[in-house]
Amino acid sequence: MKDGKHVILYVDDDEDLLHAMNLVLDKHGYSMVSASTAEEGLKKYKETQPDLIIVDLMMEEIDAGTSLVRDLKAEGNAAPIYMLSSMGDTLNIQASGADLGLAGIFQKPIDNKKLIDILEKKLKK
Repeated sequence: MKDGKHVILYVDDDEDLLHAMNLVLDKHGYSMVSASTAEEGLKKYKETQPDLIIVDLMMEEIDAGTSLVRDLKAEGNAAPIYMLSSMGDTLNIQASGADLGLAGIFQKPIDNKKLIDILEKKLKK
């Protein structure tokens, strides 16, 4: 938490999605920290220790999202991690989601109401 707000780390290489997510989270009382690469995401994680993490599966490299999740686990992350994928990616990560320790998977485009409902339940706002 920072200034009484839960901190969400959102890692995605799409600047438009980062901006849109920031608007949604801010409107609902969350503080968002963003990163546009897996490497930057790991750095921001270490700096902020977020309450929840959302990672895009397909970023600058094919396995960047899953690699970041593994790196976060290696760092001792205890925050729930959600993977963000397009419809075509679903089959690729459904099987490995449990292995990665994901709290869940969001489909693009994200349903904002569903997102906020999940955040409120996970973070007990």
